[in-house]
Amino acid sequence: MHAIARIAIAAVVAIATMSTTVATVSAQSGTRAPLLMEKKKTLFQRVLTRPEAKLHDKPGGTPGQALAPMSALYVYDRKSDAAGEWLEVGPGSDGKTTGWLKAIDTVPWKQTLTLAFTNPANRERTLFFKEKAELQKLLESEQRAQLAAALRQRIVDLGQLPPDFPVISIEPSTHIDITKQFYLLPILEAGETYLSNNIKARMLRVASLSLKDDAEDPLRPKVRKNLYDSLKNFRLGVVFVVDTTTSMGPYLDRAREAAKKFYDSIERAGLKANYGLVAYRNNVEKTPGLEYLTKIFVQPKDAPDGPTFMAKLKELKATTVSSHSFDEDSIAGLKAAIDEIDWSPFDGRIVILITDAGGLRSNDPASSTGLDFDRVRDLADTKKIHIMAVHLKTPAGRADHSEAEKEYTGLTQGKNLPRALYYGIDAGDLAEFGRGVDGVAEGATTLLKAFAAGQAPPPAPPPPQRPGTGARIQRDFQIIGNAMALAYLGSQQGTQAPKMFEAWVGDRDTATPTSAVFDVRLLLTRDQLSDLQETLKRVITTGRRNQIRPQGFFDELRSAAAAMSRDPARIGRRDTARLAEIGLMGEYLDDLPYRSELMGLDQDTWSSWSVAQQEDLLDRLEAKIKLYQRFHNEASLWIQLGGPGARPGDAVYPVPLDALP
Repeated sequence: MHAIARIAIAAVVAIATMSTTVATVSAQSGTRAPLLMEKKKTLFQRVLTRPEAKLHDKPGGTPGQALAPMSALYVYDRKSDAAGEWLEVGPGSDGKTTGWLKAIDTVPWKQTLTLAFTNPANRERTLFFKEKAELQKLLESEQRAQLAAALRQRIVDLGQLPPDFPVISIEPSTHIDITKQFYLLPILEAGETYLSNNIKARMLRVASLSLKDDAEDPLRPKVRKNLYDSLKNFRLGVVFVVDTTTSMGPYLDRAREAAKKFYDSIERAGLKANYGLVAYRNNVEKTPGLEYLTKIFVQPKDAPDGPTFMAKLKELKATTVSSHSFDEDSIAGLKAAIDEIDWSPFDGRIVILITDAGGLRSNDPASSTGLDFDRVRDLADTKKIHIMAVHLKTPAGRADHSEAEKEYTGLTQGKNLPRALYYGIDAGDLAEFGRGVDGVAEGATTLLKAFAAGQAPPPAPPPPQRPGTGARIQRDFQIIGNAMALAYLGSQQGTQAPKMFEAWVGDRDTATPTSAVFDVRLLLTRDQLSDLQETLKRVITTGRRNQIRPQGFFDELRSAAAAMSRDPARIGRRDTARLAEIGLMGEYLDDLPYRSELMGLDQDTWSSWSVAQQEDLLDRLEAKIKLYQRFHNEASLWIQLGGPGARPGDAVYPVPLDALP
């Protein structure tokens, strides 16, 4: 057995052939094992509980305590009587059972993938269908956008659905913040089809499960005279993250001037908004004369007016000391803005990066964070922060421009935005930069005036033939303003997922198929996330320390990723590492509608990579480990599903799929 496969967190679990109709026993340990899924050798049957599901001591016995909605349980036995089918269940795969449930009080769960609605700002509300065939017919039609619009309008007009209507539910009109109004949309089944323009779409059978039993019926929505009226109390916080290295002096002065204009405009209009500023440089151990790596000059909550803001910026200046590299630690500056700024008073949150250089990579020894730009974007998403980047392409950084543009484009490409919020300024043109930062002030002011009047954000004007930086930023403020408004309204109104139902839904917007309706998440407990961190640390450390077969290393990584999507409890166990060796990888990947980066990688591609390319993947995995640590330590992100007395380690967090290996 190769070196990686010897990494063991627990003893080997021998899995014998098991019946799917009777309770089973592990031949080696003598303990009971859960039932296997049909035609699988290692994948156990699991279910989620519906609201008010109650345990019984035996089939047809006296009902006991009600379980928390969405409790995930393993199935150990199935029996039927006159009342229907019964399931013997337990919280884990260790043989310990807790009682019997009516099968109708549960939802089968074949993998731990679940869905979360994306912000509907730049797409249409999605529809849930009774039958797969009806959904497929719509998606494959050349008039799918018009047909879907007609269905939505009929729902709105009638407020109820006729018996023969193909749609059984509709997405709420405002955004649901899953971290505040927790819900589950577990994937029960999946299929694929192609839209008329040959774009692949997935058809998903899902169940809608809400922690609360008072979720608003989307087919009989509350009547609101003015949906946008509560926007009058909307508070906007804008934080500049500014490179203050030697070449940035003239730009700092111009940004200061734009900030003064912004406050003057805001105050004249009687609006509510605040600016903040974070400065960053580079590694001070390598270059002590830089004085600081990051520095919070202004907390936006501490700058309610222009004079206060300007007074706090008196000491803002560019250093006269050159750092050790052209790339600066922009990730450190962004992380400081995300972590150290008090965002709690603000409903809309925008970070604007201003720099003339790329950022230190996660594997650079001088990097203070060990994070990459994708992971920083994930951190910003957890706090509902939009990131914009103004990149000054000065002649001195010509060799760096292409890579920096790629990094900052990826950083600012928010979900379902029509384009990245990246603004490259050729030759570092100071006048064009000035028009860009003025565009920030004008865009924010226009947005806030609409909100103060209780109105929807004004539609973005059509782009001019040759839009300048200022015009582009103003237009983008309208786009992200709509997203912020729907998120704010959803929070204020406590928007919840539709009530319990099962249905078929497409994962692409019918009008704009490049827009995703859902984020794919993996529901992990604190303990599972800790196990995942430790497993990846061991795998990466051992891989770099030993000379091993590339195939062995690849199989171990891919096995861990695949097992996690099916059953996170297996992460860290030795049989997870052995999946590929004993020929079981296929069933872990079979039928998964979505796959992470590692699960989508094949052996031929991995083996064809150079050492540098493989190292790049390992670097990205290390950056993800740091992100998991952040998730683990952020108490506000975790949801306790078990009710009173539940273990802290059983709290769950819906981790985005693109943050997983």
